[in-house]
Amino acid sequence: MRRVVLAILIIIILSLHHSAIAGADAPLGKRIVLENGMVLLFSERHDLPMVTVNMAIRAGGLSEPVDKPRLSYITASLLMQGTKTRTASDISREIDFIGGSLSVAGGQDYATAGLRVLKKDIRKGFDLLSDVLMNPAFDQKEIDKKVKEFLAAAQRRKQEPAEVAADAFIKAVFGDHPYGRTDDDMAAYLQRLTRQDIIDFYSSRYSPDNTIIAVVGDITEQEIRALIDEFFGKWTRKKAPASAAVPLPEVKDNTVIKIHKDITQANIVMGHVGISRRDPDFYAVMVMNFILGGGGFSSRLMDNIRDNRGLAYDVSSGFDARVEPGAFSVDIQTKNSSANEVIDEVLKEMARIQREPVSEKELADAKAYLTGSFPLRMDTYSKIAAMLISIEVNDLGLDYPKRYRSIINSVTRDDILRVAKKHLRPDRMVIVVVANQDEARLKY
Repeated sequence: MRRVVLAILIIIILSLHHSAIAGADAPLGKRIVLENGMVLLFSERHDLPMVTVNMAIRAGGLSEPVDKPRLSYITASLLMQGTKTRTASDISREIDFIGGSLSVAGGQDYATAGLRVLKKDIRKGFDLLSDVLMNPAFDQKEIDKKVKEFLAAAQRRKQEPAEVAADAFIKAVFGDHPYGRTDDDMAAYLQRLTRQDIIDFYSSRYSPDNTIIAVVGDITEQEIRALIDEFFGKWTRKKAPASAAVPLPEVKDNTVIKIHKDITQANIVMGHVGISRRDPDFYAVMVMNFILGGGGFSSRLMDNIRDNRGLAYDVSSGFDARVEPGAFSVDIQTKNSSANEVIDEVLKEMARIQREPVSEKELADAKAYLTGSFPLRMDTYSKIAAMLISIEVNDLGLDYPKRYRSIINSVTRDDILRVAKKHLRPDRMVIVVVANQDEARLKY
């Protein structure tokens, strides 16, 4: 059965790649607000007898109580660990028997759930999906097991210099904001976690009117509405409590955090608060960042630091645009003795893109890549479902794929200069360096 499903997935990738190009001008799907408040995003496609379901539930890290970091993650992780009628083994065995997949995960902004099944098994898939979302058992033994897993994973990550640097960076950039919660914060809280904490969070956040469901595949609107009514019809609306607003720390000048480890490669993360996905400058920032450090071998940071100076194998920059402003960050690994030079060059490239207009070729190459690669973001049912969720979350409109090329192509050199000056702060950076500090001898 698994080989059959694998073969079908290969065929669907090829067929959808062609259909994505052919249907680029058509709306990606249809939006319906159901009677229970759930938002249904639906794309009927009959390339193959498969159905993919993606769900986003406003029960992510942004929804957690301030004093209970990562409660949303552990709650989501427990939904697959047993319901009132099925054990975790039952759930796994039943979805495996039909060759499908079922998952639930926590996230910073939303908890997510996913289902992929053959059309003939859609009722069984919805039965399992609705059961894990509506009837969790939250058995104390499973809670204890998950807590141990979370703590063990956190302890393992402490041995990885890159993870240590990332944790220190987000804590310095975001402070007490939900985006700044680290493994240490989680570990301290999990020592006092109670089953009631989980029940209370689940009860307040998991409801149909707090949920977006995207369905893509070999199924009609009538069929999907009937399935949702049958399996989620008894899921009751709830008014979720408002999330507490937490201010971000103000960084007035460059802040350097030095962490000593006896390693040969310095792990450097540097950056600051970036933008939200709904920021009107998002597209210009995306093009600007592609030129600066997000474009792989064609980016300025890679050209300068790797190709011209040989200081690092890889260097990249990115804006993590979320519901609320995420981080702008540059990530590099280099020899301890090269740390100062690498930091210098990153700051110089940031200042240069704020000072000098990018070249016509740089801009054209960035636009060509961003527009040319866009269809690949919709070449499977799963990617289409993910795109539908993103469109709903960010209020982009179902004609977004049709408009995307013109949006990117409208970005000018003046736009790049403007957003670089506005959204890059080379004089107000958090710079984290995990290295052998005796060898690095940081001047910062």
